[in-house]
Amino acid sequence: MGGEDGEIALSKQDLREVTAFAAECAETVLGIFEADQPEDARPRAAIDTAWEFARGGERGKPLRDTAWAALRAAKSADSAAAREAAWAAMSAAGAAYLHPLAKATQVKHILGAAAHAARAAELAADDDRSVGVQHLERAARCATPLVVDVLQRFPAAPGGGGRVGELIRILDAALRGRG
Repeated sequence: MGGEDGEIALSKQDLREVTAFAAECAETVLGIFEADQPEDARPRAAIDTAWEFARGGERGKPLRDTAWAALRAAKSADSAAAREAAWAAMSAAGAAYLHPLAKATQVKHILGAAAHAARAAELAADDDRSVGVQHLERAARCATPLVVDVLQRFPAAPGGGGRVGELIRILDAALRGRG
C-alpha cells in the first residue's frame, strides 16, 4: 500500500468496479429523492452516468457534470432523507474519481454512496438507525471481491463526518473483516 502519502495502484477496471458498487448502492434510495422531487431527474442522471462508466464508458465531463447537478438537486430537496439520497447519487458519479493517494479520505469515494444511501433510508424510517445498519449489511453483500481489494489498498476510513462518517466506518470495518 505504501505510506500515507504514497500512491495506490488503480486500474480502470478497479475504478469501474468501485463505481458500479457505488451506483448500485445509490440506486436503492433513488425513490426517496424522486418522491420528494418528482420532476427532478438530476440524481437519476448521475446514477445512470455512473453505470455508463462502470459498463465501459469514458471517465470524463458527463460524470463530473452529473455529480455537480446531483449536488445541486440535494440543495433543492425538501427533506433530509431526499438530500441524502441525492448525495448518494452524487457520490456514485464521483466514485469514478477515486484518487490513487494513500489517504484515508479516499475511502469516502469508495463507500460514500453506500453511507449516504443508508442515512437516507434511516431518515425515511423516522431516523431508525437499525434501518441504516440493515442497508449497510445489504451493501456489504453487494461489494465484490475486487471492491474489497481496492478498499484494502487504502488506510481505514477517517474519523468525523457525523452519522454518514460513522456509517462509512461501520461498512469499512465490515468489508475489511471479509478480507
